[in-house]
Amino acid sequence: MGQVLTSLIDAREGMAVTAGIDLNTKSENYPVFNSLQDFNGKADVIIDFSHPDTISGYLPEAVKRKLPVVIATTGLSDKIITMINEASEKIPVFISANMSLGINLLQQLISKAAMVLGNEFEVEIVEKHHKMKKDSPSGTALMLADSINKVKGNKFRKVCGREGTDCLRQSDEIGIHAVRGGTIVGEHDVYFTGTDEVIKIGHIAYSRNVFATGAIAAAEFLYKCKPGIYDMQDLISSSV
Repeated sequence: MGQVLTSLIDAREGMAVTAGIDLNTKSENYPVFNSLQDFNGKADVIIDFSHPDTISGYLPEAVKRKLPVVIATTGLSDKIITMINEASEKIPVFISANMSLGINLLQQLISKAAMVLGNEFEVEIVEKHHKMKKDSPSGTALMLADSINKVKGNKFRKVCGREGTDCLRQSDEIGIHAVRGGTIVGEHDVYFTGTDEVIKIGHIAYSRNVFATGAIAAAEFLYKCKPGIYDMQDLISSSV
C-alpha cells in the first residue's frame, strides 16, 4: 500500500510524501524511518495502512505534534479504539474499515435496503480476500453488518460462519462468511433473502488503488477538520 500511495500522491498537484514509517522497507523518493519519533521533519497528515499493533506506538506522538491521522487498518482491539477516541479529543482522526468510496456507497445502499425490506428478509454477507489476510471476517464485512443492524434497531447478532448438524438459522442473525485464497483484493456481497426472491448488492475491488485513492481523499478532507472522529460517510457528505 505504501508503494501504491506513493505512486498516486506523486501524480497529484499540491501533495507530496514527506516521509515513510516502516521497519523493513526503504524508498528512493523520500526518507523512511523506523518510527514517527525518529522523524524530525514537518508533515500535515499521517496515513496508516499498517497493523493495529503499531497504532499505540505512533498515536501519542501524533497527538503531541497535532498531526491528523487517517487510520485504514482493521482488526482494532477495544483498547486501541479507546486510545483513538481519546486522541480524537485533541486531533482529527479519520477511521474506516474500508477506504474505497464504492464500498462506502454500498454501505448507504444496504442501509436503505434494510429500511425498505424490514424484517421479512434475512441478511447474509459473503466476503472474499487474498490468502495472506489475517483477520476474519473482514473489517469491511463487520462494518456493513453494523450498518444494517443500526437501521434495524441493533436487535441482531453477527454469526460468523456455520458448522454442525444443528445450525438452523435464527431470526435475529446476520450471517457473515469469509473466503480466503489467491490474490483476491476484496469482494463483498450482501444478500437480502426473502420468500421467492433474493436481492444481492455487491462490490469488487480489482486493485489496491481504490483504497489508496480513498485514503488520499480522506487525508485532504481531514487536513481542514477540527479534532474529532470522522469516517467515509462524512467525506461523502462533504462532497455532495
